[in-house]
Amino acid sequence: MKSREECIREYGSEYFVEKKIEEGELFKVAKGVYSENKYVPDVALYTYKYPNAVVTMKTAFFYHGLTDVIPDECDLATKRDAAKIKDEKVKQYFVQDDFFDEGIEVTEYKGYDVRIYNKERMLIELVRYKSKLPFDYYKEIILNYRKMLPQLNIQKIQDYALMSPKSNKVLEIIQMEVF
Repeated sequence: MKSREECIREYGSEYFVEKKIEEGELFKVAKGVYSENKYVPDVALYTYKYPNAVVTMKTAFFYHGLTDVIPDECDLATKRDAAKIKDEKVKQYFVQDDFFDEGIEVTEYKGYDVRIYNKERMLIELVRYKSKLPFDYYKEIILNYRKMLPQLNIQKIQDYALMSPKSNKVLEIIQMEVF
């Protein structure tokens, strides 16, 4: 994906950018965002549009294969002082600065790099937002975490839990429901 300015630099002028679009070699996938592919996954588009954000919550659970429920919107985490994302297809979560960077990984999805929290960090988020999630949805994800326990890094889970707000409660719930 490229911005309009990047396209102009690459192709030489507005005229040549429009010519590439007419010829079907370049596609406008969002306002000011272009791609050589006609279809770009929403998660890739939003992580490109908001490079300081990280995929979290329902979107991350889906892309990690912890649920088959396709999210209606793209859940993105940003630092507390970040500007409000004014996009109806994005649900923004404000995260305290000292906890924001923990567990970020860049993974490839359909040829695009996506910044997403790893599975260990998402377990912490699942427990933190337990009361805001539908019970059946929460249980489905907890059961999937239990199945994949041998592949998870337990030390990372403990480290993230200790850094998170209400760490004692988070650790207690993980101990009771996952381990």
